[in-house]
Amino acid sequence: MSSDPVRAIADAVLYEGYVLWPYRRSALKNQRRFTFGGVYPPSHSARHPDDRSAITTEMLLEAHAQARVTAAVRFLHVVRRTAAQRRGDALEAVDEIVVGGERYLTWEEAREREIELPALTLARPGSGHTIPIEIAAGCDQELLGDRGALIREWSALRGEARLEALPVAGRVWRVSATVTNLTRFGGHAREDALALTFCSTHMMLRVDGGAFASLADPPPHLSAAAAECRNEGIWPALVGDPAKRDRILSAPIILEDFPRVAPESPGDLFDGGEIDQLLILNILALTDEEKAEMAATDARAREILERTQRLTPEQLMALHGTIREFGMAR
Repeated sequence: MSSDPVRAIADAVLYEGYVLWPYRRSALKNQRRFTFGGVYPPSHSARHPDDRSAITTEMLLEAHAQARVTAAVRFLHVVRRTAAQRRGDALEAVDEIVVGGERYLTWEEAREREIELPALTLARPGSGHTIPIEIAAGCDQELLGDRGALIREWSALRGEARLEALPVAGRVWRVSATVTNLTRFGGHAREDALALTFCSTHMMLRVDGGAFASLADPPPHLSAAAAECRNEGIWPALVGDPAKRDRILSAPIILEDFPRVAPESPGDLFDGGEIDQLLILNILALTDEEKAEMAATDARAREILERTQRLTPEQLMALHGTIREFGMAR
């Protein structure tokens, strides 16, 4: 888990739903993956309007004209992992291969992508800039002794990201960020489109010399301007230090302002809507055969299994429940 509490929240968003309990390839709920924050090729979106080809987030900022806004776009890039058996001098794709007692399965992984936008200074009204998103196709091989290999392949992606700021009144600005997928796609199946999709897309913004306003609970003098902010496929939440209000995480999952990872949590389980204790007990209850498939399904699933099996009784009891504070129910 990241030592930066804001990045820890962003990482939880990035991998939300990546693979779900029982963390096995054969599980029905893992047959349809990468369901959060997809920015799809435009030809796919034209046939499936609910699958957006662009997302936009807007927020309010109180700042002087010399303030600087920085932003980063983050998403997962689907990687096809193929198990291959050696046949003479050639590699032949198979569903799974066993080497040295270890199982290796054909499945989909993902690589993290992060694109930083140039800093934006508010000095010029209507200032903004657009940068291209260009990721080349690639392939690599992980040799499994002389028996075979894991072949990983990913497709080229094209798109753009735009960051701009428009004056509203006085020291108030409306900051807007948009991510658009421009990748060509000639197929029809969603599974094929995912290889060309920006999955789990979200944005992290930071200001130096100003403070963002909450859109969930804007101050009275900004309520009208907040109502005019447009957020499509993504929603901004304040993160970090409440006293500074200098950071925003715009996510495909609606978060409360200043979300936190529970200090008792031993690590990500890819399901922020569940309870750590429940998921961990369910993992421990898997059969040996189910645990073996979980370990073979994905390296991150294997890490969850190994981490869970290392938990001490004291760590398990810490997941039982904690009262943070008492307050008046309304």
